[in-house]
Amino acid sequence: MATSVLIVNFLAYEDLERCLQSVDGQLRPGDEVIVIDNESQPARAAAVGRKFPFATIIPSDVNRGFAAGMNMAARHARNPFLLLLNPDTVVEGPLIVVLEEHLSLHPDTAVVGPRVINGDGSIQPSARAFPGLSTLLGGRSAWFTQKYPDNPWARRNLLGLDARTPLRVEWLSGSCLMTRRDVFERLGGFDESFFLYWEDADYCRRVANLGLARTYVPGVSVRHFGGGSARYNLARAIREFHRSAYLLHRRQCGLVGRVGAPLVRAGLFVRGEFKVRSALALARQSTGVPSPEPPPAAHLQPVRAESHLDSVAT
Repeated sequence: MATSVLIVNFLAYEDLERCLQSVDGQLRPGDEVIVIDNESQPARAAAVGRKFPFATIIPSDVNRGFAAGMNMAARHARNPFLLLLNPDTVVEGPLIVVLEEHLSLHPDTAVVGPRVINGDGSIQPSARAFPGLSTLLGGRSAWFTQKYPDNPWARRNLLGLDARTPLRVEWLSGSCLMTRRDVFERLGGFDESFFLYWEDADYCRRVANLGLARTYVPGVSVRHFGGGSARYNLARAIREFHRSAYLLHRRQCGLVGRVGAPLVRAGLFVRGEFKVRSALALARQSTGVPSPEPPPAAHLQPVRAESHLDSVAT
């Protein structure tokens, strides 16, 4: 067996080098690393390529988002397993071998993910239940969860924090997950309607619809630092988070959810704008100078929701 490691990068070249350094010691003959470099800076990309010749770096003149970037990388992959990895991660332990082995031994499982550790060493709740009404109270950054972390809604939504053995869950964070290539292709990869955020939950829901399992494997871990490139357009990133949350709601809700969709959309819009104002205020406080909202579109990194944006986005 062999694995294709897929990474989508945007300006985070220092993070990318750190990530590739951690992957280097785990690669076996037949494994490959494919990097989609959005809005590529040729000189910097070439420098990374010289330092890590095992990585195939594919430049892109535009930034089409995280989902589209992963799909592009997957089209270049040749191995039966795909390890989707953020550039702001550091792989710890024999992660590739362990995740691949779990998929090999469990043919009814299509997605596996390791324990994700924050930069400060705390455990990130990367294994979760599908979003629903209880997420409002039990989401990992919900006020109620912050105030009462052991509340029943948090226990319903945030899974496996104390797990020591593999645990079947509903969805796993896309900051680091492994999936079967044939399943990824069967489903058409990530839904590119999600520019960033929530495409991993959507993918796992579609995997579940095939009757295939998603499993949290806490025996191996990845350290996720997060936030390396979000500063290029923090306001747009927050708005994309809420736009994608609404898109996920529309894709997965039933009749009652569709009837209430306008209220959900309005609520997410108001929440998003409040978070944008809070984020810009924090930026002004930290720099001591006004922080105007950055220009849209081009300079937005497709980072995962588990970055420092969580303090303002989730």
